[in-house]
Amino acid sequence: MAALWRGCGRVLARRPGAAQALTAGALMGAGDVIAQQLVEQRGLRGHHCPRTLKMMAIGFCFVGPVVGNWYRILDRLIPGNTKVVAVKKMVLDQDYMDALMTNYCIWPPVQIANFYFVPLQHRLAVVQCVAIVWNCYLSWKANRM
Repeated sequence: MAALWRGCGRVLARRPGAAQALTAGALMGAGDVIAQQLVEQRGLRGHHCPRTLKMMAIGFCFVGPVVGNWYRILDRLIPGNTKVVAVKKMVLDQDYMDALMTNYCIWPPVQIANFYFVPLQHRLAVVQCVAIVWNCYLSWKANRM
């Protein structure tokens, strides 16, 4: 496990954008698989692969690059690693009122911890790991029949 973590760190250092895009795509795909298998209980035969691939494409093409770049911008706008800096970054990150209201119980504490404890190159992965439950919910909600 330690070797895997070190390998991920080397890839993130060399190609951060590609690594973050792959991470976001894989985790969004995992959220859809969880939604289909555990929440909707479709079973393997009822699994809708194009839907999973769509979620992965959204993560790979949009979430990874956009959110990864957003975190880099936040780091340039508000440099530092103190608790106050983490709160400032969290406040700037929560600029959509509907997202703030919907996710208020989860995202502020996650983002404060993320901006305070987690190095820049790992922040997107942390958010995507937490967001896997949210992605599962969104996938289920968007695809209710």
